[in-house]
Amino acid sequence: MIVFDKVGFSYGARTVLKDVSFSIQADERVAILGESGEGKTTVLKLIMGLLKPDSGRIWIDGVDVTDKSELELREPRLKLSIVFQEGALFDSLSVKENVAFCLREYFRMSEKEIDQKVRELLRKVGMEGAIDLMPEELSGGMQRRVAMVRSIAAYEPRMFLYDEPTSGLDPVNAHTICDLILDLSKDGRGFSS
Repeated sequence: MIVFDKVGFSYGARTVLKDVSFSIQADERVAILGESGEGKTTVLKLIMGLLKPDSGRIWIDGVDVTDKSELELREPRLKLSIVFQEGALFDSLSVKENVAFCLREYFRMSEKEIDQKVRELLRKVGMEGAIDLMPEELSGGMQRRVAMVRSIAAYEPRMFLYDEPTSGLDPVNAHTICDLILDLSKDGRGFSS
């Protein structure tokens, strides 16, 4: 599903990846381990097309995405769900509005249908009671759960990508996030750095 073929990437004069090759199938669970600054987040950004490699090729589900435009990346990206370490919630939107964002953006649903879908998703991760809270009112673990739910609200991805999903969390929240990752990847989907 994801293939890196001799991928290289640098931030200016600092080489982060050099001739990196690997392939990951949709039914595999893979973790990339390494210290801070060694390229884990860079790999995820390259997969999503948020960065372009300096050399090599990247394929998603058999499609070479290396040189695709933002518009051309839309379809391959829908096969993946990514949650970055910071969660990247919209700080001016409530929990409900964060989860509903993609539903409004990509589907013609009534407000009642959106409300029902958002509540159903938040219930699955024990967050329905926080539906009207703002991101700054949530703990780090709660923000990650909302970000995970938002990432799957509008579509059913084939693979899940996580950027240090338990980094900076207390043991209870880290365990909750790990359980949620396992639940989301029950059919073998999952990839984290």
